[in-house]
Amino acid sequence: MGRSENSRNRVFCWTEDGIMIKPYDESKVKDPSLIIYYPLREIYGDIIITNGDQTDTIYDCMSEGGSFAEALRTRTFEPDGPNWTPRISGFIDFDDSDTGFRYALSILKSADPEGTACNRYFYEYEPVAGLGHFIHTYITDGNPLPTFTGEPERITIPNDITEFSKEIWDSLDADNRISLYVRYTDLESGECEEYMINKHEEEEEVEA
Repeated sequence: MGRSENSRNRVFCWTEDGIMIKPYDESKVKDPSLIIYYPLREIYGDIIITNGDQTDTIYDCMSEGGSFAEALRTRTFEPDGPNWTPRISGFIDFDDSDTGFRYALSILKSADPEGTACNRYFYEYEPVAGLGHFIHTYITDGNPLPTFTGEPERITIPNDITEFSKEIWDSLDADNRISLYVRYTDLESGECEEYMINKHEEEEEVEA
């Protein structure tokens, strides 16, 4: 998602190191620090997914034997006051024998309107078929934007990846949605289905 011109000028793409966000039109980039990063990385067969460059913080920490939560305790919300956009992160553990959970979510939020301190929230889940959880950055419009509150939202996940992807895409604000990546992994075979949508590429097809 993106509200500013800088944030909306992005697409998802596949790379050898995972899914990467890059500028759609490099000539329009104003500040690359908060818009260019890997939202998804794989480590030891597990998945890290975030809304910022904390993906690499988690990856580097876990590569050295650290944990998901340990890595995020070194980070805070984004430095974009007065909104102080929360950093949202997820970790999927396909072999939960070490962690005791199958997937985890986290949100790092400003403790006050001035951004003087950070509150860190962590949620761990055992899997339930057809049930998922998600966190979004803001709850409504406003100035400054009010951040997400409460526990992660519950969502029903159908077996069909195309159906689920389109349901998510259609539920997003048409002006602010930028790109979507969805992955289904078969826990027995390890095989993956992937679905990616980029708004700019859709617009290119319409113009063509």
